Amino acid sequence: MTADNQSLRGFIATTENMFPEEVLRIREPVSRELEMTSVIFELDRIGRSPVVVFENVAGSKMPVVTNVAGNRKLLAHCLGAEPVNLPTAFRERCQNYIPCEVVNKGAWDDVVMEGDQVDLTKLPIPFQFAVDAAPYITAGQICARDPETGVDTTGFHRLMLKGANRLGISLHSRRRMYEFHRRAEARGHSLPAAIVIGTHPLHYMGSMVYAYPPHVRKYEIIGGLFGEPYRLARCGVGDIEVPAAAEIVIEGEILAGVHEPEGPFGEFTGYASYRSTQNVFVAHRVRMRRDAFFHSVVSGMSRDHILMSCVTREGEILNALRRNLPNVRAVHVPHKTCGAFLAIVSMKKIAEGEPKMAMLTALGTELYTKHVIVVDDDVDIFDMEDVMWAVATRVRADKDIFLVPGVKSAIIDPTSDPKTFTVTKMGIDATAPLGEDFAERLTISDEQRARARAILSGAGIAA
Repeated sequence: MTADNQSLRGFIATTENMFPEEVLRIREPVSRELEMTSVIFELDRIGRSPVVVFENVAGSKMPVVTNVAGNRKLLAHCLGAEPVNLPTAFRERCQNYIPCEVVNKGAWDDVVMEGDQVDLTKLPIPFQFAVDAAPYITAGQICARDPETGVDTTGFHRLMLKGANRLGISLHSRRRMYEFHRRAEARGHSLPAAIVIGTHPLHYMGSMVYAYPPHVRKYEIIGGLFGEPYRLARCGVGDIEVPAAAEIVIEGEILAGVHEPEGPFGEFTGYASYRSTQNVFVAHRVRMRRDAFFHSVVSGMSRDHILMSCVTREGEILNALRRNLPNVRAVHVPHKTCGAFLAIVSMKKIAEGEPKMAMLTALGTELYTKHVIVVDDDVDIFDMEDVMWAVATRVRADKDIFLVPGVKSAIIDPTSDPKTFTVTKMGIDATAPLGEDFAERLTISDEQRARARAILSGAGIAA
């Protein structure tokens, strides 16, 4: 098995070498239907989030790799950072655009199938939740070029298996890929595109950056995360370049003027989503490594599905806030609030009105974020009990909560208007007022805590 530092298999090899407890290889036969998803959720329930390799998937000789992006420690290690500094490291590295390197041949060019040979049903695509309409490719990165500027992009979009060469696709984020397809369709053309399966977690992370100049390639952002040029190879559709170290590449097009039912699908909201742009991708060619494995992201509210979006949103919001509020300390987007809908901001408030500035900036930065809580820097934003203590004791509802109605949001947010897909966004100022004799918080010093742990240890209690 050939591995390099920019490949998914290279990431797995490094993880097995440095953090062997964080790779779980399951050799027992498993079904494509429901079982792999259930295993990941059970691991999450007991507080474990290793990379999981299912080596014996019924009906396929191809192993399935999943839960690649469910562990902050592993993601931080990819950036050479500590987990607590992951959003800051991401924020700094993703702004350092590095031009790409184009190589002659991709690792995915060992086996080529085209025409009648294309049969996507032979891939071990998991059927994840009973409510899903079909098996879904969930780790497929869609790569395409803007038909007007030629600048390319890459990103996740759910892909419903419809037949041997046909996938339903929803472009519901309504960002660049949606616009690329709209521009192609306006010219009467389908949009040439490639689906890339099996990429390094830093590709996963970089692909979720959305606030960057229009002339910059996503691949240049991913190169910044790697700290070196990202290696690409040209595939056989639309002059598109894709990661050279990927496992599988599916070449085809997103059809113009064609819409078909797509969904329901178990989304990051924790609900089945029936909302979709109902687009269609037709595959013309499949290329893969000779020993390829299939990468799948566990859907629903799994860490694999949500954690990366938490980190990237934390970095993006922090980046926007720091431009005008250098006294902002940190940002946390909790996994349990769907990795998008709530952002918590920590700041050292030095003037009244700053929390509201922070809320407005955060709400305007991220489409999906609809609730922002701002707290003082004595509150641990990674501890929801501490955050809710601040809300309970420092918020005066008549002064500290504000609402912004009619704001564009995610179409798969179940609270968004079914016709306009708008929501009412909310900001909560949970900071203590300045210049008032406000109640003093009770604290226990680090020295006192250390002494308490020593006492408990002497009594036979590990603390």
